[in-house]
Amino acid sequence: MEDLLKYENEYWPSYRNIAGIDEVGRGCLFGDVVAAAVILPQNLVLEGVNDSKKLSPKKREQLYDVIIDQAIAVGVGYADASTIDRINIKQATRLAMKQAVEKLSVHPDFLLIDAEKVAIDIPQLSVIKGDATSQSIAAASIIAKVTRDRLCQGEWDARYPEYGIAVHKGYATKLHREQILALGPTPMHRKSFMSHLFVEEQTLF
Repeated sequence: MEDLLKYENEYWPSYRNIAGIDEVGRGCLFGDVVAAAVILPQNLVLEGVNDSKKLSPKKREQLYDVIIDQAIAVGVGYADASTIDRINIKQATRLAMKQAVEKLSVHPDFLLIDAEKVAIDIPQLSVIKGDATSQSIAAASIIAKVTRDRLCQGEWDARYPEYGIAVHKGYATKLHREQILALGPTPMHRKSFMSHLFVEEQTLF
């Protein structure tokens, strides 16, 4: 776990409140891209915190509660499908990240961001594979993932039950592609992601 504090330890002497930032849902066909920002106390070690993709859903849920309890501040931002279609997924991701930072109840002095930049006047570092190398970013990845999964399994699945959103979380699984082809996209589907999908399907016939 000490390695996961490498970046934090480097910047804590100069910056008191360091926020880790990550997103989830960037590659989905459906729904919002969700970003989280998390400020953890200096030198706190959260056992088990890692890249959310490497954790089981049960473990993510457990760690979500621990992070919410232990964090100095947590912020979550969203960019919906229409925003993604309008400004593209990269810019929408950055927008969601900016919202997450702005929703923090404590102003961060420094940002550690998973392979991105945020258009905000705060010193920051873009960290490649940050969710696997920084505890703060890993914590943000867990908050973002659990937040989005809960939307997929609850509100979004209830709104469009025939698409199987609770199962595939909006990713381009075989079931999801088949339902889009059979029923057409919903208002929450990313239209800018659809043309590529239908081209792929047409090559199968």
